[in-house]
Amino acid sequence: MTSSKDKLGIDELDFVEIFCANGRQSLYFYSTIFGLTPVAFRGPETGYPDAATFVLNAGKINLLLTTPLKSKNIATNLLATHGDTVRSIAFRVTDCAAFYKEALAGGAESAAAPTELRDTGGTVKMAAIKTYGDTIHEIVERKNYDGPFLPGFEPYASYSQEALPTAQTGVERIDHIVGNVELGKMEYWVKFYEDVLGFTEMLHFSDKDISTEYSALMSKVMRSGTGKIKFPINEPATGKRKSQIEEYLEFHGGPGVQHIALQTKDIIATISAMKNRGLEFLHVPHTYYEALGERIGPIREDIGKLGELGILADRDDDGYLLQIFTKPVH
Repeated sequence: MTSSKDKLGIDELDFVEIFCANGRQSLYFYSTIFGLTPVAFRGPETGYPDAATFVLNAGKINLLLTTPLKSKNIATNLLATHGDTVRSIAFRVTDCAAFYKEALAGGAESAAAPTELRDTGGTVKMAAIKTYGDTIHEIVERKNYDGPFLPGFEPYASYSQEALPTAQTGVERIDHIVGNVELGKMEYWVKFYEDVLGFTEMLHFSDKDISTEYSALMSKVMRSGTGKIKFPINEPATGKRKSQIEEYLEFHGGPGVQHIALQTKDIIATISAMKNRGLEFLHVPHTYYEALGERIGPIREDIGKLGELGILADRDDDGYLLQIFTKPVH
């Protein structure tokens, strides 16, 4: 039954799929550095000759890493255009066919018609619609499915007996996913998420809110009816130099996902673990922390420890937020 707060019955994110040139190498990175656990695999060994897909999990995070194995493959084409890129942001829904029908009636463009996937674990219904750039939203209806991930996947342990150092770091869910779009397209996609998917605008940042002397951007944050999914959408704004969004669009070869934010209950423990495993983060000047307590008021965490790890802090009417940014992963 569709929630009164969500006309299409969107519950939460089901998975995010990244097309990557080397899935096994990426598997090592996300498992050893981020502490995600390999749980499932699909590829030639399981009767799927076109691509190899690894599924990693932590809490409610499901990350798919897909590498094409043939030249005539959508993943091959998109990797040639973008390099490693997020292909799919999948929604878990109550009724796949109803979602698909209503989304198309509202103006969405189909990427894949509804289909049933079956194996001994049960049945999953899936479809897909297009969003900005080459990104799609896959629609996943799971009812009484108890397989390793989706029909066609096998448990990772049955594919590889190799033990990976996957002690978890504390990340437990995806907080938000940011999309970068062309100049003048932010409002178009805001309207798409409002009219087609029933999202609402949560926050709005103008070029005056997010800018330096040289670079600026505009952003609106869209939220699903249940509040579990948040999608900031950015577009460039005029500055003395290229906006960071323009740089992304040129580097990526068009619109796409800029970053995926992961949520943890203990950011100090999580970042400490990731740094110990070799993950590099952006540098924050020490002067940022000198007036932090005066700027945001009292917080539970030791500001000295935040400064040591480069963790940023901000506060609004609902409380305060701690966050940190990794260096780009190439």
